Amino acid sequence: VQLVESGGGLVQAGGSLRLSCAASGGTFRDYVMGWFRQVPGKEREFVAGISRSGGTTRYADSVKGRFTISRDNAKDTVYLQMNSLKPEDTAVYYCNADGLSIVGGKADPGESWGQGTQVTVSS
Repeated sequence: VQLVESGGGLVQAGGSLRLSCAASGGTFRDYVMGWFRQVPGKEREFVAGISRSGGTTRYADSVKGRFTISRDNAKDTVYLQMNSLKPEDTAVYYCNADGLSIVGGKADPGESWGQGTQVTVSS
């Protein structure tokens, strides 16, 4: 499955952004979908995940209550609504699918990644 992210940008602390990830080349509704992020010099970290139906979501503790993941299976798209953004949210955000597994607090990424979209939060 091919993934293309969009929606990143520069925003002031306290602001909001909505990221989108459009999927193609696979059966979207068959995939658990997720968002990860990475800053230079650090490992890529799990941000949020959503089940195939959209009925179950999981979040990293650092974003709980501020970020919301959702999906539209009719549009083959997953979203990440990010509110109350903080400078520490600055990162490249990646969409992930095709084998993503989230068990308890641990996420094992799937095989497919998008190219990433930069989110920069200024203080």
